[in-house]
Amino acid sequence: MTIQLQPALRIIAALATVGFSFLAQSASAQTPFYQASAQELTGSPGTLIRSEPMAFAPVGAQAWRILYRSTGLEGQPTAVSGVAVIPAGEPPADGRPIVAWAHPTTGVVPHCAPSLALFVFQQMMGLRPLIERGAVVVATDYPGLGTAGPHPYLVGTSEGRAVLDSVRAARMLPGSGGARSFAVWGHSQGGHAALYTGLLAKTYAPELNLVGVAAAAPATDLITLMGDDFKTSGGKNLTAMTLWSWTRVFGAPIDKVVLAAAIPTVDRLANDCIESIFDIIERGAAEKTLEQTFLSVSNIATIDPWKTLAARNTPGVLPKTIPLFLAQGANDDLVQPAVTKAYFQRQCKAGSRVTMLLMPNVGHGFAGRDAANDAVNWMSERFAGNAAPSDC
Repeated sequence: MTIQLQPALRIIAALATVGFSFLAQSASAQTPFYQASAQELTGSPGTLIRSEPMAFAPVGAQAWRILYRSTGLEGQPTAVSGVAVIPAGEPPADGRPIVAWAHPTTGVVPHCAPSLALFVFQQMMGLRPLIERGAVVVATDYPGLGTAGPHPYLVGTSEGRAVLDSVRAARMLPGSGGARSFAVWGHSQGGHAALYTGLLAKTYAPELNLVGVAAAAPATDLITLMGDDFKTSGGKNLTAMTLWSWTRVFGAPIDKVVLAAAIPTVDRLANDCIESIFDIIERGAAEKTLEQTFLSVSNIATIDPWKTLAARNTPGVLPKTIPLFLAQGANDDLVQPAVTKAYFQRQCKAGSRVTMLLMPNVGHGFAGRDAANDAVNWMSERFAGNAAPSDC
């Protein structure tokens, strides 16, 4: 059965992984697994603090919930959680290739971590074919999801470091083989994270070998995204989460741009997760309040510190030595196709080899799902050492 959503709800769904199931349940309660002491934080970024087996992994694979060390925005040691899935059997002599999955928006508070979700494996787009091809798949929760919050939402450095350290951590798990070659693959917020992974890889994790970056409907222009979001009804949900997160992470004054009467609704939306169709419908109801009362300014993307923060967290052009796969739905109401095409053109101008997949009749919420097979094939070719194609 196909459920048709109203336009506003489709936009709310945009950064959520809604394609995996309409029967998803709320996230599990957090456990002490996610809590790291100051002593446990001592160690190199990417080293494991602890791991535990997970049930219901894809057939022929072992799944682990992991807690690993990373680096916070101010350079402080921090803990990040996630999930790693490893194919069965002995790894090849040179180890298994690793794919880092960067998830789309699930929320901005700790209990919204994908590793806590009942259907976490169904949310990892392309997981089964990647496992069948012998790849390790590791999926960070990002800082502040699972572990102590708040989550630095759409903060590129935070996302990129978490992804890179998840790859380091996955190399330490039984059966991975300790390979250094990896690709990163993400959707929406995760596409944003994937691009920042490419930007940070050489300096933050020079011992790793990034063979390619794959991103579906990535957030490549936060100033445009924030301005466009406010113009759409469902997009106000995403704007609310961004404002709630950035005021706590950066100290940006939310009361200067949000009306006092709207603060309770913003707080409510920030504390709810996006895991299923039911969450989306519930958020749609809460969002109607924001249609009446929300911002005290016409466009937050033109006002500092929000404008500066948006510019600071907009990904630049990747090094031309890193192949790039971009996927974009033609019917995307959130990340406009023209914005992704503009990023594609900037990459081409820089001399990069870029594949651009434009998917007719696909909206934002299903871009990761519908691009997964192409992304998996593209990443497999990069691991094989084949020259990257280019649509430039």
